[in-house]
Amino acid sequence: MFSQVDIVSKETTAKLDQSKRSALGQFFTPFGIAQFMAALFGRTAQSQIRLLDAGAGVGVLSAAFLETRSYNSLVHVHVSAFELDPQVANVLSQNFEEYAKILSQKGITLDPLVIQGDFIRDSVLRLLLNQQEPFDYAILNPPYRKINSDSEHRHLLRKVRIETVNLYSAFVALSILLLKDGGELVAIIPRSFCNGPYYKSFRAFLFEKTALKQIHIFKSRNKAFKDDGVLQENIIIHLIKGTKQGDITISTSTDETFDDLCAFQAPYSQVVKSDDPEHFIHIPLVSTFTPPGPSWPFIHTLDGLGIVVSTGPVVDFRVKSFLRQESEDNTVPLIYPGHFADKTIQWPRPGFKKPNAILVAPETQRQLFPNGFYTLVRRFSSKEEKKRIVARVITPKTQSGASLGFENHLNVFHHNKHGLPEDLAFGLAVYLNATLVDVYFREFNGHTQVNATDLRVLKYPDLNTLMALGQWSQNLKTFNQKQIDEKIETLL
Repeated sequence: MFSQVDIVSKETTAKLDQSKRSALGQFFTPFGIAQFMAALFGRTAQSQIRLLDAGAGVGVLSAAFLETRSYNSLVHVHVSAFELDPQVANVLSQNFEEYAKILSQKGITLDPLVIQGDFIRDSVLRLLLNQQEPFDYAILNPPYRKINSDSEHRHLLRKVRIETVNLYSAFVALSILLLKDGGELVAIIPRSFCNGPYYKSFRAFLFEKTALKQIHIFKSRNKAFKDDGVLQENIIIHLIKGTKQGDITISTSTDETFDDLCAFQAPYSQVVKSDDPEHFIHIPLVSTFTPPGPSWPFIHTLDGLGIVVSTGPVVDFRVKSFLRQESEDNTVPLIYPGHFADKTIQWPRPGFKKPNAILVAPETQRQLFPNGFYTLVRRFSSKEEKKRIVARVITPKTQSGASLGFENHLNVFHHNKHGLPEDLAFGLAVYLNATLVDVYFREFNGHTQVNATDLRVLKYPDLNTLMALGQWSQNLKTFNQKQIDEKIETLL
């Protein structure tokens, strides 16, 4: 019967208003994934346990948990299941009635509490009033939606010292606070929290409150919630509250069948670097990357090299009246990711849908850079693009005028808003385009965005090595990915 909940989940999904589901950030968990998640919890001899299922849907996760917990020592299970959607909450209540009948045949009493309401509002109130008995376990597939900085949810979370930007991370943080010491949490969530400035406070919260026990990653981006058309990369995390951090199990599978499941142990220091103030979470993939030696071989920061990386300052819709399709008097080049060609920048680009130029005016002057050599990296790649980091160099030869503009979807390497030495600009591009760097970057970057913060955290060769790489690349008439990778390997 427990496995039948997957059928109920699909039937319920088909009946729901899809626009409403999207607004709620609602995606139901396939039963195969739920079973895998439930199996991650440690075994216990407790006779009574308390389970939290935040954002329960129709109860797939609770069903999987109850299925794996049905053994001799257990006599009583209390479940608090939160669901905001009244239609779904009604199905959830009916499912718990069936679960109770099944467990009663095994001598286990199920005491379900279905709470049709806002998990954030309810949990903050319980924590502030200290009315909540701690949970032993939490299992969740939380909703995914941004939280506005001035919203009620943001203000409520701050009352319990949680600072975060998305519902999924808020649900995880609150669930941790509701657990007892030694309590366990398993969640399937977007990988986006692993890096970037927006989740820095959330990562600090996790490391302060819990030990990271396991991370499971799906090799294919679009498999975990394929029935819902979710393309964001999701991972499964297993956390234990108030315990000492040890090695972390890294497991992988292509999809939700787990047919090719493999796992290995990684030292915590390999996953979270001790010298990283951002506490980015690197997820090493045994099938694609083994760090050369005890650690990443390059040690220099951009700051130490005297290099700055910034997001392109030109937000085109804000300066729309100053944009020009083609170059004309008193305009300068405006560079978009679409100007990236094979190993070069193609400007101007005939038939380009975006503007090729921007008018020089008091309103745009501060957003422009002086003519020079700049290394550029696209901020976004497509979902299944082979390489995440794509770098190119723009040179004075491809420009006209005394300055130029960089659109907001680019990262720009510069020196105090001026160009770089020619060899350094090309050397940076060679290094950033290396496959080894791209694979290393993917360890801590699970989404398709490459932020300036990510590039600042990345470690680089020393200045002389970068300059030598630039000279090497310019002495070649043409070069390909294989030549780049072989050249970088000589530095290891």
